[in-house]
Amino acid sequence: MAPRPLGPLVLALGGAAAVLGSVLFILWKAYFGRSQERRWDRGEAWWGADTARLPQWDEWEPEDEEEEPALEELEQREVLVLGLDGSGKSTFLRMLSGKPPLEGHVPTWGFNSVRLPTKNFEVDLLEIGGSQNLRFYWKEFVNEVDVLVFMVDSTDRLRLPWARQELQKLLDKDPDLPVVVVANKQDLSGAMSMVELQQELGLLASNNQREVFLLAASIAPAGSGFQEPGTVRIWKLLLELLS
Repeated sequence: MAPRPLGPLVLALGGAAAVLGSVLFILWKAYFGRSQERRWDRGEAWWGADTARLPQWDEWEPEDEEEEPALEELEQREVLVLGLDGSGKSTFLRMLSGKPPLEGHVPTWGFNSVRLPTKNFEVDLLEIGGSQNLRFYWKEFVNEVDVLVFMVDSTDRLRLPWARQELQKLLDKDPDLPVVVVANKQDLSGAMSMVELQQELGLLASNNQREVFLLAASIAPAGSGFQEPGTVRIWKLLLELLS
């Protein structure tokens, strides 16, 4: 029996999906392009954030008779933040921006972004929603960034195979891209251990030449005993990889 031809509605939906992916990419590049003419303005950050809580590079010693580069001359570094919906991607960006987490689970239906300045470059972080219909576009952005952050809910055992499948797709897309896998929600009961997550996500079988980091974190700790949310530690690793 001959296969049935695709109907007009299916073709239209496929075309719309391709157009939406292109629009998302164009919008991001237009706002966070590599132009050297933009100056940093705190009002331009996502949610108008104040980033004073981030590390100020205290470990750096000032150089004699040398001025810091002007902000308009700073290069751009781009970080892609992905993961299934509910893994903590938006909360991670909010914490970096100096904002408290939102109450309840608010899924991202498109993308969020934030620009953060450092001493020698600016870091543009792009988060794309993790729902099934948005994961189709993830691979379109992987080759355009310097580092990938993949967020995992350590308590979500049921969907861990899906997280592994999506992560492996991204790893295959760009074999040289440094990857930071964040095992989020480690403060909650039932959170999987690092050994278990490393095995279940297939990180042990990854190419040894690739830089893959697995970090335990609690981006928004639920208990008072977790004073360190983990955001600063992730940020410091990102700065090392981007330098």
